[in-house]
Amino acid sequence: MDASRTKHPAARLRDIRKIYYKPDGSVLVEALRGVDLDIPQGQYLAIMGASGSGKSTIMNLLGCLDRPTSGGYELDGINVEAMEDAALSKVRGEKIGFVFQAFNLISELTIVENVEIPLLYRGMKSAARRALALASLEKVGLTDRLTHRPAELSGGQQQRVAIARALVGSPAILMADEPTGNLDSATGESILRLFEDLHRDGLTLVMVTHDDRIADRCERIVRLRDGMIESDRAGGNNRPARSAAEHA
Repeated sequence: MDASRTKHPAARLRDIRKIYYKPDGSVLVEALRGVDLDIPQGQYLAIMGASGSGKSTIMNLLGCLDRPTSGGYELDGINVEAMEDAALSKVRGEKIGFVFQAFNLISELTIVENVEIPLLYRGMKSAARRALALASLEKVGLTDRLTHRPAELSGGQQQRVAIARALVGSPAILMADEPTGNLDSATGESILRLFEDLHRDGLTLVMVTHDDRIADRCERIVRLRDGMIESDRAGGNNRPARSAAEHA
């Protein structure tokens, strides 16, 4: 792991509140109500909760796709809650990798071109983009599919491409939202094993899931209810949950 990422948590939320308002300015819903959460470097965290619990809201805030109404958010040592849009977009592109239930690949592009996209947005030159994309595809076992397009791949292979794309920029956190939801059980199992391999290599992973069996494979499970953390416990993963203080 990068030595520069050993002095602070991958993410730190302090008294995070998120309120959605009606057009007349009255409160529609208080989605998060004073959440405190530290995610240490290298942790594999599952976020769970019923519909309306706040888990999608916290995922969007952690991924810098939305902003809190109040509270502090430190991402990989950077305070991001009050950043201007352009700066926040840049940090999101550099620090967060996303994997979704829908693979969100561009059908007209080859596999390697899909993986290069985050680096293209950074302005990286073609040769450097290609080298990093190839290395990322090697991590997920798809170096024999470089010139294929998404429609020529199975669902599991498409999700591996999406994971390679999320990894290509060396993010501080990989965020996965129900990543096996569109896959059969055997294919989903192979994707979960891949996540576990990435975790063993030191990557910080945050997964939103409704499935207790999947969550229990993580190192730590945080369950939300009514916008607050209801429970925070160790999962069934062999590596014990760690506190942010252990990484200070």
